[in-house]
Amino acid sequence: MSRAPARTLSSQKDVPPDTFDERDEADESPERMDDAPEIDFDFEEGAVKAGTEVIRRFWTTLPPSPGVYRMFDDKGDVLYVGKAKNLKARVGSYARGQAHSNRIARMISQTAAMEFVTTATETEALLLEANLIKQLKPRFNVLMRDDKSFPYILVTADSEAPQIVKHRGARRRKGSYYGPFASVWAVNRTVNALQRAFLLRTCTDSYYENRTRPCLLYQIKRCSGPCTGEIALDDYQGLAESARGFLSGKSNAVKDRMREEMQAASEKLEFERAARFRDRIAALSAIQGTQGINTQGIEEADVFALDEQAGQFCIEVFFFRNFQNWGNRAYFPKADRTMTPDEVLASFIGQFYDDKPAPRIVLVSHAIEDAELLGAALSSRAEHRVEIHQPQRGERRNLVLYAQRNAKEALARRLADTASQGKLLVALGQSFGLPSAPRRIEVYDNSHIMGTNAVGGMVVAGPTGFMKTHYRTFNIKSEELTPGDDYGMMREVLQRRFKRLVKEAPRSAVDPAPAHSSAMPDEVDTFPAWPDLVLIDGGKGQLEAARAALEEVGVSDVALVGIAKGRDRDAGRETFFIPGKPPFKLPPRDPTLYFVQRLRDEAHRFAIGTHRAKRKREMVKNPLDEIGGIGPSRKRALLHHFGTVKAIERAAFEDLAKTPGVNAATARAVYDFFHAGG
Repeated sequence: MSRAPARTLSSQKDVPPDTFDERDEADESPERMDDAPEIDFDFEEGAVKAGTEVIRRFWTTLPPSPGVYRMFDDKGDVLYVGKAKNLKARVGSYARGQAHSNRIARMISQTAAMEFVTTATETEALLLEANLIKQLKPRFNVLMRDDKSFPYILVTADSEAPQIVKHRGARRRKGSYYGPFASVWAVNRTVNALQRAFLLRTCTDSYYENRTRPCLLYQIKRCSGPCTGEIALDDYQGLAESARGFLSGKSNAVKDRMREEMQAASEKLEFERAARFRDRIAALSAIQGTQGINTQGIEEADVFALDEQAGQFCIEVFFFRNFQNWGNRAYFPKADRTMTPDEVLASFIGQFYDDKPAPRIVLVSHAIEDAELLGAALSSRAEHRVEIHQPQRGERRNLVLYAQRNAKEALARRLADTASQGKLLVALGQSFGLPSAPRRIEVYDNSHIMGTNAVGGMVVAGPTGFMKTHYRTFNIKSEELTPGDDYGMMREVLQRRFKRLVKEAPRSAVDPAPAHSSAMPDEVDTFPAWPDLVLIDGGKGQLEAARAALEEVGVSDVALVGIAKGRDRDAGRETFFIPGKPPFKLPPRDPTLYFVQRLRDEAHRFAIGTHRAKRKREMVKNPLDEIGGIGPSRKRALLHHFGTVKAIERAAFEDLAKTPGVNAATARAVYDFFHAGG
């Protein structure tokens, strides 16, 4: 689709006021919320009027064309991103002075500035809106909480022996992509079964090119061994084509062909060969048998089903490709409870397909008002026609009902977990003498081996459990620390963490929004930047180091608790240290104790995992990476010419200069690096 260049309009605040004409917004209304009953806003009436005046000043110069608008608060943070078929009419509807919903009124009251981008069509405006929402995460929009990319299966086509691998990200490599799959687990299970069925290699190209004898996968009948000529390349290509056919929906034809070959081998008394076909058929049956719900009449579709309970939303997404169910995933978008299900679903779908192509059919549980417009937007991105449909009967309707039942069950589990987590937070606050239940808990731990590859880890927990997007790692940088100085490492980690926190989120700017506050749900649910409780994995010494670190950066109002393991490091015998209080223990079967153990163990797991990853990188580090001017291509050229780094180190300058692709300056840099002391 041809795209006209978008035009950005000025956001100056000194636009002269103009007479407001309500006729300009006759066909537009913000979020279809203007028919809500009038609400008393006495506590913020002045703020609503001030916001309305700001919007009116911008409205006077707007064109009646499609585009996207952004609303900002007085700190420059984006409050809301919206699209409009007619910018002047839509923005005017915010400032007409009539009753709005509570959410819209609060949004208007906080608006201090606006920015606009005009587009050629409303379709382009819809695509830009979804992109900006994902980037800016405005607090008054529906937000996806989990937007990780989906895994695919790739059968490569850039080598003599195709490889089958799991793939994420951009599709730059030549080959056939199959997906998306809902989870890495689903991809791994399918790849393992396809290995048994088609005996395709999963090794890297460098590993394949340097084999002199078959690897273990060949011995356990998970690979046909093309690397050492155990199978002819033409026969191997036939296996790859069969795998592509199976993943493309021709599963029954592939299995029928295998049955024929098994029968033929049996009739020739080649029982070992027949047994291999039998095992491959069983592997394919395992893939189909674990698909759960399958379709017979739908080749390619995504199913979106929404459920709402207690002001929370859950959207269950099922993926169907090539007449097979490739998994499902539950999402819990952040949305104001006053929004209708179709509004939430429409905004979610737009963001969901912002970075991935849509299938030809998108089935939804609720009617979407702008389904045709959304379908056109997705079609322009996917380069094929996308139909958004709410089925009323038949197989498609059954799929939606099945997905909706899963959404209902997933949301019920989440609400139960959240309620249980809330009770644990209340009990934790009482056990540690906090004024209220903590909303953000940070747990710190260090990991190293004799002081090498030292790292600090921070895990974060809140009302919905572990908040993994807030986890942080700290590479210990101080050269003054004695190797293995745990106290010094803890001081460095906490100083760096809270110095940055003081700079980026000053305490005066933080609104703790306690549970008894009159703030609206989306304000209360905003996860705080500052912790209410800091847990230190360690005893009195670690706690004192943490307290001193916080004092140095001027922080004295964050609760600190040290957790010391028992004498035999037995779980259940932990001693807790709080500044100014005597050490104490919790009852062995106290649920709060188990909760604290989970928090500490997660911090321990995270710190150790980070340390091991760093240590592994150091172990496989190539000395050539430390030489300036040596990129991947020159490093590859040197290794191909000499074979090993050791041979490069022993090579004379003249030999280095003769390497194809390496000039004299690069050869001198390599030679000087390895012979600096000689």
